[in-house]
Amino acid sequence: MKKKIESVGNKYIPGVCNIGKVELSRRKNGVYLSLSLLVINVLILQLFPHGKEWNLTVFITVAYLAISYQQWYFKFCVKFGIKGVFNFGDMGKTFSVEQKEFYQKDRAKALKMIAIGVILGIMAALIYYFI
Repeated sequence: MKKKIESVGNKYIPGVCNIGKVELSRRKNGVYLSLSLLVINVLILQLFPHGKEWNLTVFITVAYLAISYQQWYFKFCVKFGIKGVFNFGDMGKTFSVEQKEFYQKDRAKALKMIAIGVILGIMAALIYYFI
């Protein structure tokens, strides 16, 4: 049986969780911001005349939303995963991942999250373009 993400608690687990409650709150705000930008993007595209190629701008906002949502859901910061750091304390304080194998797990997780965001962004942009 799979463990629930919520059971991770407030500690660093390589490739699974690298941010605590303070950072998590910031990621949740990122989801709201990216969702707002997506809605604004689509409204502008619907309300103002433009070349069809501008519909592809949906890629940026959907990819941003997908990555932001994953960071909040998985309690994992992409930037921290790439840099090899984690934070479970005050905002702005990070600690280095010392073990190479832990850093590799974090980097793999971050790259997977980016890839998922890019794929979802491409799919959404193509669907919006051809509608």
